[in-house]
Amino acid sequence: MSKSKKDSWNAALYDSKHSFVSALGESLVELLAPKKGERILDLGCGTGDLAKQLSDCGVDVIGVDNSENMVVQAKSKYPHIHFAVKDATDLGYCNEFDAVFSNAVLHWVKPPEQALNSIYKSLKDGGRFVAEFGGKGNVQTITDEIIKKIGQEGIAFKKEHFPWFYPSIAEYSTLMEEAGFRVTFAQHFDRPTKLDGENGLRNWIDMFGMSLLEAIPFDKKEWIISNVENNLKEVLYNDSHWLADYKRIRIIGVKE
Repeated sequence: MSKSKKDSWNAALYDSKHSFVSALGESLVELLAPKKGERILDLGCGTGDLAKQLSDCGVDVIGVDNSENMVVQAKSKYPHIHFAVKDATDLGYCNEFDAVFSNAVLHWVKPPEQALNSIYKSLKDGGRFVAEFGGKGNVQTITDEIIKKIGQEGIAFKKEHFPWFYPSIAEYSTLMEEAGFRVTFAQHFDRPTKLDGENGLRNWIDMFGMSLLEAIPFDKKEWIISNVENNLKEVLYNDSHWLADYKRIRIIGVKE
């Protein structure tokens, strides 16, 4: 999981306010269908909750993340599991895993071609790659409003401050095939996601979206976030909570 070259992930905030990321990944574990004794890489393991679930299935799991803060938290929570700091674009494994599993990570990783080549190399022949991440249109209501507010401040938004890669099925399946995978499953679906509490949208921006505001003077960031909240309240706020407009891709690829 990558946010920027500087490790700006707040692992405690991630666990306390954004535990939905791991909770929503539990059904992805079912799609993975781990078998006892398999060796599986959890790519972008965060604070380790899904790696723990895999370990409980009798899997030999290794969890890796680009954030040292996340890995430290994972090790403290689950000291019996091996966690390491690694970049998805340069994992350094070769023919080692029966499966590579990745939840809510790959939309952070650029260039995607490099990550897919690294994942492919990590797998044994016949191994499977099972992942879910943000797809085309993911959180577009939120990001469009932030970018609009930046423009209203007279500041030109730079593309390099958009940290994510949100592909369509066609785009990502093509990249997978170019890396050597046979794509056996691909799905693009809406999943409106509850953000906890009155400050749910603000917390989401603070955790995941601050790079959008990287070029904004400190005194204007608060104004922008408050106005984004006000403008989106009628659209995304309901029954005392925010609902983020998540759109996800799930894929399975086999190394042949």
